[in-house]
Amino acid sequence: MDETSPLLGNQQHQSPDLLSPNLRPRHQNLIPTPCGPIKAWSELSTLVKTYFCFTIVSLVALLGLTVSSIYKQHKNTDVSDEDNFTVSLIQLVGILFCIYYISRGVLQENRQELVAFVLSVLVVMIRSVVNFSVVGSKGKQEVLARFACIMCLGIIHMFCTTLLIRRPNMMAFRVGGALESMQEQYFLLNLCFSMVTFDLQAQLCLCILITTSDSAMSATNTIILGVGVVWAFLTAAVGAVAVLKEAKVLVWIFMVQNLPQVAFFIYLMYSVIEKWFHDQTYTLEAATVTGALISLLIKGVLLWGLIRLVQSFGQGLRERMFTSS
Repeated sequence: MDETSPLLGNQQHQSPDLLSPNLRPRHQNLIPTPCGPIKAWSELSTLVKTYFCFTIVSLVALLGLTVSSIYKQHKNTDVSDEDNFTVSLIQLVGILFCIYYISRGVLQENRQELVAFVLSVLVVMIRSVVNFSVVGSKGKQEVLARFACIMCLGIIHMFCTTLLIRRPNMMAFRVGGALESMQEQYFLLNLCFSMVTFDLQAQLCLCILITTSDSAMSATNTIILGVGVVWAFLTAAVGAVAVLKEAKVLVWIFMVQNLPQVAFFIYLMYSVIEKWFHDQTYTLEAATVTGALISLLIKGVLLWGLIRLVQSFGQGLRERMFTSS
């Protein structure tokens, strides 16, 4: 036994690269970030790397086309382009969030973000189909190339992202360990963090709908809307920090911050529905009410997740997330 001890001691100090394939660690160390641990780029497979780069490039290209379209529509003072201008602004916000969703979804294996990315791509495809179906024959020739490009890329993104969603998710085990309670807490934390992001996107889109649908907005409503945008960013920041840092005080502050938003959504739906009886068009008004209802639904899911998450604070997940493992 004494003769073999030095050999065993030398094996314990060998680097992972020198070990046999069966003894090498299956995963590399996770990289701690302010938004939670992510996988190293070298850990991703070649196919995932290729798709991720392809997605980022296509989103950046679509972002450029959307900015160009917004600039042209802004120069055009035709009232009939108001709906297209509004949808283009919302699409711009959606693309920026999609870049965040696909990055976090791939590097953190976050299925909520990947599902949000698929839904965002689906919305863009539906909007493209509707626009292509209502334009005249001359207009179809002009937008045919863009329509075909959006549909082909959309199908590829939905198919590939669906495959990523269906892959086994090991992040909860790698961060939380073998305890099911710790893995469930990690899932709830990711759910709440994602809902904070979804809520911010919904409120920004809602502000765009309100601003563009009421060209004769009063000074009071303009001030309220401006304060609301700042309040939305502040609330999202407090919610994100509260979830990641397991700060119960910030969780309660975050819940209180949501009360004025809920009250404003109810007032908004009442005022928009009342306005329906005086206007001849209902497209933007219906979209505004739908956006408010979606925001309320997101807040409801977020409230449910926070109540369950707070009960598991202080069990060591925060320390696991923000240290390399």
